[in-house]
Amino acid sequence: MIFAAGISFKTAPVALREQLAVTPSRLVETATRLKQQGGLSELALVSTCNRVEMYGVSEHGEGLVELLASLARTPVDVAPYAYVHTGEDAARHLFAVASGLDSMVLGETEITGQIKTAYETALAAKLTGRVLNGAFQRAFQVVKAIRTHTQIGRGATSVGSVAVQLAERIFGGGFQDKTVMIIGAGKMGAACLRHIAKNGVKSIIVANRSLAHAEELAREFGGRAVNYMDDGLAAMVAADIVVSSTGCPETILDREDVEAVMRQRPNRPLFLIDIAVPRDVDPAVQRVENVFLYDMDDLEKLVAANVRMREQEMAPCRDIIEKHTAELMAKLNGPPGKPEAPGPQPQTSWDFPGRIQEYAH
Repeated sequence: MIFAAGISFKTAPVALREQLAVTPSRLVETATRLKQQGGLSELALVSTCNRVEMYGVSEHGEGLVELLASLARTPVDVAPYAYVHTGEDAARHLFAVASGLDSMVLGETEITGQIKTAYETALAAKLTGRVLNGAFQRAFQVVKAIRTHTQIGRGATSVGSVAVQLAERIFGGGFQDKTVMIIGAGKMGAACLRHIAKNGVKSIIVANRSLAHAEELAREFGGRAVNYMDDGLAAMVAADIVVSSTGCPETILDREDVEAVMRQRPNRPLFLIDIAVPRDVDPAVQRVENVFLYDMDDLEKLVAANVRMREQEMAPCRDIIEKHTAELMAKLNGPPGKPEAPGPQPQTSWDFPGRIQEYAH
């Protein structure tokens, strides 16, 4: 039986998602453990800023929420926030996620690459088999069909661009006279810089643990690079906006750090946009005078209007998903054969807004 089990921004706050998040370097090790621990025949693990999900094949389908909870660094009750889909509902969910229909920004394309990377990682580690290979390969066909035959991606944006939109709202326009600092030279940081560059910016600072990676990204956008561990706080003194997106498992910026920065820049506000999960910035930072902190939960509110605008394209997307779900299940339920060559109503996550608020407080 194919299944999908996880938590997402729809069911769980960032404080819980960061407890279960898995860094890329530990993805294979963790997925291998989960597969053995759960007695699964196949497994692919997806961990992004907005979701942590297991896609797998199980003989009985029991204990999946408990298996998901084993990802937490400390014991936590995941059950009120988790969802489990099986059979064709699991296929629908995978297709909806890969197509950006279950994303914070409806129709965004970044998730497609993240799903592809997660699948290719599991495939290379020999964690998948006939069922998941067929399901993921079909998912990429669904993505192509939806992009080709609907307008769901029209004007759609990634989390990185939404962060930039937030900064634009903060300053009421572009960044021609502002200094922007990016912490983390990975894909998310690069995506933010690309959107910022389109709007013009006075100066760019790229801070990273590896100076070489920071220099590579800074060179692309005409900025300057610093080693975050050595010179990050000193560089922050000059910044108006700081966007942080590292893969660090713990916070890298605490209240004392920010207070030290603010003492060197009196009467100048500092805007921190934390798009990392686990979070890079300690929430206590928002209590520092003249400092404004936004995280992924804040971005969710910002994109609500964009979601409503694109909802009219959902019907044709659902039709495509339903067609491919039926074809996949017919293939999986038939005689064993070769997986498909690479190439509707989506089951959305259960929503527990009351429990989210309870956890957040």
